[in-house]
Amino acid sequence: MDFKKIYKKIGFPRLIISAFLIVLLIAAAMLNIPLSGIWKDIFTRFGMNAILVLAMVPSIQSGIGINFNLPLGVIFGLIGALISIELGLTGWTSFFVALAIAIPLAVIAGYLYGLMLNKVKGQEMTVGNYVGYSIVSFMCIFWLVAPFRNPELTWAMGGSGLRVTLSLESSMAGLLDKSLNPEWLPEWLKIIPIGLILFFALLAGIVWIFSKSKSGTAMKVAGSSEAFATSNGVNVDRQRLLGIVLSTVLAAIGIIVYSQSFGFLQLYNSPLYVALPAAASILIGGATLQKAKIIHVVIGTFLFQGLLVVALPVINILSEGSMAEIIRIIISNGIILYALTRKAGDAA
Repeated sequence: MDFKKIYKKIGFPRLIISAFLIVLLIAAAMLNIPLSGIWKDIFTRFGMNAILVLAMVPSIQSGIGINFNLPLGVIFGLIGALISIELGLTGWTSFFVALAIAIPLAVIAGYLYGLMLNKVKGQEMTVGNYVGYSIVSFMCIFWLVAPFRNPELTWAMGGSGLRVTLSLESSMAGLLDKSLNPEWLPEWLKIIPIGLILFFALLAGIVWIFSKSKSGTAMKVAGSSEAFATSNGVNVDRQRLLGIVLSTVLAAIGIIVYSQSFGFLQLYNSPLYVALPAAASILIGGATLQKAKIIHVVIGTFLFQGLLVVALPVINILSEGSMAEIIRIIISNGIILYALTRKAGDAA
């Protein structure tokens, strides 16, 4: 067995994170923390966050890099959910109407944003970061003056302006988590939110099929080498537009799925905190700034979310205080820094 080849294939970040996760799981067992609850939280958080991480794949494959403007798609996903609640819809109707409203809005927004990115080639991640801050700040004003009148959404005093956190209990809370989990399932399967995982698998399958299609291949060629793509008749700007539109749409879908599982919509500055964990997850999974696959999404999301889930109870007991947030910041920013400082072609 060639350990050097295995090490090179796994990559240093994944090796360290995997080892740390295993150590934390062993520590949790030794501290008598119920592992069934931990595994249930890991699978749930995986399903909640995986689509947001999946949104990074089209932007990386099209040559734009990490989409730090993920909040753009998130905002239109929130708008879709808000309109659904305003209409008084419940259950699956509420969920699918939210998607039906959010997706077209995300397509339009992603197209306009893509046009701008085509004007600033080479600076996409920097520009995306600041555009994200600008959009979120502008929407903080919009949430205060938005013409919503449903008392579940507005402040109790005054009856205008949206609350910071909105409950989905009466509309779509836990729809995917509770679906396909009948009582007759064995106990070890009940810890897995089957509906939530299958919905991610459906979207991941669609993205994978698209990547194998003629359009998907053209997009990856445009992302890997602009000169080679141009010499073969591929319209690079059009492929970049396609990549950012798909990324924005997946972000809109992702936040609706995340919110129904979480049970709440979070407005105002909350969309700002979506991009960094998603970027850290896909980079931990083995993606680079030029290459990303579905397997990178699965591995990275599982490791990142698993580490955060296990770290909270274990470190709280060992340190008699909360250090989970500190660990989250170190992991997310440290892995992003590692990946951004790699040269093209280096092992991730």
